[in-house]
Amino acid sequence: MAGDDRAPAGVVRVRAPNPSALTLDGTNTYVVEGWVVDPGPDEQDHLDRVLSTASSAPGERSLEGIVLTHGHPDHAGGAEELARRAGGAAVMRPRGGERVGPFDAIATPGHAPDHVCLLFGRVLFTGDTVLGEGSVFISPGEGSLSAYLDSLRRLLELELEVLCPGHGPFVWQPRERIEEVLAHRLERERWLLDALAAGARTREEMLEAAWSDVPDALRGAAALTLEAHLERLAEEGRLPEGAR
Repeated sequence: MAGDDRAPAGVVRVRAPNPSALTLDGTNTYVVEGWVVDPGPDEQDHLDRVLSTASSAPGERSLEGIVLTHGHPDHAGGAEELARRAGGAAVMRPRGGERVGPFDAIATPGHAPDHVCLLFGRVLFTGDTVLGEGSVFISPGEGSLSAYLDSLRRLLELELEVLCPGHGPFVWQPRERIEEVLAHRLERERWLLDALAAGARTREEMLEAAWSDVPDALRGAAALTLEAHLERLAEEGRLPEGAR
């Protein structure tokens, strides 16, 4: 799915220099019709490139505004500084159902409670709801696995051409990718339920049963995601005695 990493018409990607196990090659910032989607971290060279791209894109004279999928620093940290450099451009954090610039905001809570995806025609900017590859962690408390699964199902109702994720390559098979992420989450849940049914009660036992394939660099994120799974099972009355 990740082989065709070409940008859709009217979209320019500027990737931030913040690669990590969680951010993949770095945060993807996008410029669309003078608008910046997720300006990324407060990193001077990156913001310089974003502002230059927004100012030089064909048919675009200035930065019209800045719109955020959610408020995490790797996506939104540079927003205020970019707005200042652009002469006071508006920074928008839309709610689901609102229209901002050329985008329709779709509520997709789960990774963060205020997360939205941004629809531009049949192009969807997914932030951290769907990555170009791999999966995003869901932190208990702030995040909600139940809400995340509902958000993925909501995206399956859309007629899409391409996903522009917050991290990773463009996705030109959007339905297949969303279904893959949803199936992956449900598979982890099945593995966890099997482990609990077999008597696993410690966090290490559960991680080893359901996340044994996760590399050491992502072990902490897997532990957080485990807690989100346990939170969901507890909410639904499916958590065995002694598992929390």
